[in-house]
Amino acid sequence: MAEMKGKSKGVPKRSDVDEDAVRRAVRERYTKLANTSTSCCGPQGQTAMCGCGDLYPKAEIVTLPADAVAVSAGCGNPTAIARLKPGMTVVDLGSGGGIDAFLSAKKVGPNGKVIGIDATPEMIFRARKTAKEHGYENVEFRLGEIEHIPLDQGVADVVISNCVINLSPDKGQVFREAYRVLKPGGKLAVSDIVLLKDLPEEIRKDLGGWSQCVSGAVSEEEYIGGMRSAGFENVKVEERVVYQHELLEDYLKSTESEEYSKLKGLDLSELVASYKITAVKPKKRSRSAAR
Repeated sequence: MAEMKGKSKGVPKRSDVDEDAVRRAVRERYTKLANTSTSCCGPQGQTAMCGCGDLYPKAEIVTLPADAVAVSAGCGNPTAIARLKPGMTVVDLGSGGGIDAFLSAKKVGPNGKVIGIDATPEMIFRARKTAKEHGYENVEFRLGEIEHIPLDQGVADVVISNCVINLSPDKGQVFREAYRVLKPGGKLAVSDIVLLKDLPEEIRKDLGGWSQCVSGAVSEEEYIGGMRSAGFENVKVEERVVYQHELLEDYLKSTESEEYSKLKGLDLSELVASYKITAVKPKKRSRSAAR
């Protein structure tokens, strides 16, 4: 675990992508996932690149609704670093089928509250249905983009996100919104895919790769710079897991992209890593924080 220091440069917006096309590609992928019964958390295989695998303790997974586990598509477990306590209010950005929201609900207890935000109507429908069927009274799911969170300022003790911020074409705006909805002293805890070196152009411009959490990834400097630029302090990388060639190659195959054939012969080792990062909203607004 290391606290990251340095100047805040923010996250530059990509000029070589169509933001609307990115959002469509992401929604199409997660709509398809919401309408299936299994994912990489299912019996067909579990990997650390997407879904459960060894990301969650088995003792926790068995307590969660199977419908939420089946459509998990994360790259880590943000609840493991969020240090949730009973009575807290948690906001889950990109909540999907609800695996992290339901896990958080157990940790904050009946006096706490969890609000999941997702831009895919089918995921919201599925998560709400699961919550109702399993009696989760301290969880709600709202339709909305994580760049424009449908919540008032200063409502959350903790904001979590699992492999979703990398999907946004405007990550700086996501960090500003997370900062806005947090109470002073509140925590941001994310698991996400971070870029270790420049991606091949075939991956960088591929919308399928973007919707699979790879093409939209940015460097550690940019990612953490975006947090600091939004006003966050005490930014700490809690864990890094670097992906080697075989794992990333198998993962990109699942995009079913025409661009994938161009990747043959390229070394995909150590292009990206799964990061767990925490940051804190200061109790007093820093003058240098972004407006």
